[in-house]
Parts: sequence; structure tokens; C-alpha cells
Amino acid sequence: MDTVIIGIAGGTGSGKSTFTNRLKEAFRDDVAVLYYDNYYRVQDNIPFEERKKVNYDHPDAFETELLLEQLWDLKEGKTIACPLYDFSRHNRSDQLVMVEPRKVILLEGILVLADERLRKLMDIKVYVEADADERILRRVIRDVKERGRDIEGVAEQYLATVKPMHYLYVEPTRALADIVINSGMNQVAFELVRNNIEKIIKSADHKK
Repeated sequence: MDTVIIGIAGGTGSGKSTFTNRLKEAFRDDVAVLYYDNYYRVQDNIPFEERKKVNYDHPDAFETELLLEQLWDLKEGKTIACPLYDFSRHNRSDQLVMVEPRKVILLEGILVLADERLRKLMDIKVYVEADADERILRRVIRDVKERGRDIEGVAEQYLATVKPMHYLYVEPTRALADIVINSGMNQVAFELVRNNIEKIIKSADHKK
């Protein structure tokens, strides 16, 4: 199956999800979205209090091998059973989500551009950046509202791992992107990416 894979990276709270959702809305039934966060490793053998201290912003925190395997399955026209991550438990959920192959796959996550194997599968690599103050404020609001965290815990995690790992692993991938945008709402960048996706799809359709 001819599949267009778009990698959307950037720091926490940068606007990745906003940009991803806009593309998802634009291509509707032709798009599937995979979130790198869902591929955090299973931690059943680690007590909850210890799981809270794990460095989730390091590349080793992800089961990238499973993601690669499932991306290849989607490219081959196979439906996958995508894992789900339970952020309130700091562990992978027992539930799975069935994802069907589509013409466009959006792969979103802070470190999707950090792994060379993932980059080689991408047709377009996008990096979304934002001011650090904006990013931390968005993260606090999201983690408290959506992930059942308390402000003290969010601040502690940000200072201990999120901030240093951003400068060590996330920000350097900016140089690996095809397109760098300053906001998930950047209309020019959105239209540029959308038009490029449409061209790739049309080109693939003509080859059939």
C-alpha cells in the first residue's frame, strides 16, 4: 500500500497536537494518527512510586521496535492493534485500539525525529517550536486537567527530566526536520504541508 508518513515533532506543549489535528481534519478518512506516547514501555514490574520517577523524555523510554513493526504493517495494508498509555498510572493500558491502514499516517511525538529508523520511513518531517514559557504553561494545564497530575508533581518532573531532555534530545532534532514552524496554527505552514501531502497521494495514485 502506498502510504504517506508525516512525522510531527517538537517539545512538550509546542503545538504538535494542534497541527496534527488540523491535518487529521483536512484528510479525514484518508488519515490515521499514531502517537509515540502510546508506545512507552510496559512497566508492570515497577512500583507506582518508582514509575513516577522514570525519565519519560529519554529515547529509551519508548518501545520503538513495536512502533516500527506496526508502521510497516500499515504500509503493507494490515490493520494493527495499537497500544494505549494510561498516564494516570504511568504504565501501558490493557486496552488496544485497532488502527486501519490509510493513505496518510501522522506520527506525532516529542522524539519521533530522534530515531533514524523512523525518519527513513517519513515522507515529510515537521518540527513545531514554541517559547519555553508557553510550553511549560500548556503542559501544566494539560497534565492537571487531562492526566490527573498535581501542579507540584508536574513542576518536579519538568525540572528533573523534561527540561534537560528537551535540550539534549528534542531540540537537536529541529535540524533534521524538512519544515520548522512556530505554531500549530501557522496557516502558511499548514497549507504547505497539506499541499505536499496531496501531491504525494496523487503521484502514488497515478502509479497504480
